[in-house]
Amino acid sequence: MNNITITDSSLRDGNHSVKHTISLDSIEKYCQFAERAGIPIVEVGHGNGLAASSLLVGKSPNTDQEMLTTAKKYLKNSKLGIHTIPGLSTIDDAKAAIDYGVDIFRVATHCTEATLSKSHIEYLAKTGKEVYGVLMMSALITADELVEQAKIMESYGAEAIIIMDSTGTYLPSDVEERISKLKAHTNIKVGFHAHNNLGCAVANSLTAVHAGATYIDACIRGFGAGAGNAPLELILPVFEKSGYSTGISFEETIKEADKVMDYLVPQAPITTPINILTGLTRLFSGFEKPIIKASKLYGVEYSSLIFELGNRKLVAGQEDLILEVAQKLKNK
Repeated sequence: MNNITITDSSLRDGNHSVKHTISLDSIEKYCQFAERAGIPIVEVGHGNGLAASSLLVGKSPNTDQEMLTTAKKYLKNSKLGIHTIPGLSTIDDAKAAIDYGVDIFRVATHCTEATLSKSHIEYLAKTGKEVYGVLMMSALITADELVEQAKIMESYGAEAIIIMDSTGTYLPSDVEERISKLKAHTNIKVGFHAHNNLGCAVANSLTAVHAGATYIDACIRGFGAGAGNAPLELILPVFEKSGYSTGISFEETIKEADKVMDYLVPQAPITTPINILTGLTRLFSGFEKPIIKASKLYGVEYSSLIFELGNRKLVAGQEDLILEVAQKLKNK
């Protein structure tokens, strides 16, 4: 069987859905499960990654050090991963994360800004740590443009390139085109991170591995921003039935998928009308809560706000503009 490496993003992407408040106790319990199940990579931290806690994108009650050292205490065979966005994080933050025990660094930029990853990827590659390049909001550019951005990260020393469907916009045909071109035109491994805005997260993940991806992101119960991610407990049997091995215990995972509702996942994600609209307009899944807040505050329809934000091509990190746009719509 073909081997696929799963990165479990429940303790990072899941943080978006609870306003970055996952507790240290929950991290402890989930990492103990990850060890039992044999999950190869567990990504931990603020939803926007290393050093991202702020009033703008969400303040976490726990520091990076607290979250990462708690996870590392219980991850012996599973590797500890971190999402890091240059600009939110610095090289000094990366150095500290190494001291906290991080094994894998995923250096992420907007899909058109791979050059911003240079110092981070080059530094981390020199330390001997595993470092992957991540292109967020990847639906905003063409497959050929993604290839050019991926090549930039490869030239800096990235061992893999992960494309994120941050907006949950892709259909399987979109994924097949992008992953196939990345495989054909780069010399590093390729991965895919799905969101479920249009109900295609599992299908898109399966299409990605059919097209040659060997890294796939998943979250238990789909725990993640907006409509959520590809559910881990669904990915495992679907991949197994399709001839792909992950090395993760389905028995342990399906049992934990019930248990997490008591300590980690307050409510399993569902695809709501707002998620469908953000998927169609290619808006970041994490905008759901700020859009609802702005809609109520200024008394504007969230559908009108979403279409206007989509026209302006807002991306993660521009949360402050949502209120500004809503106010302008009210005053029209």
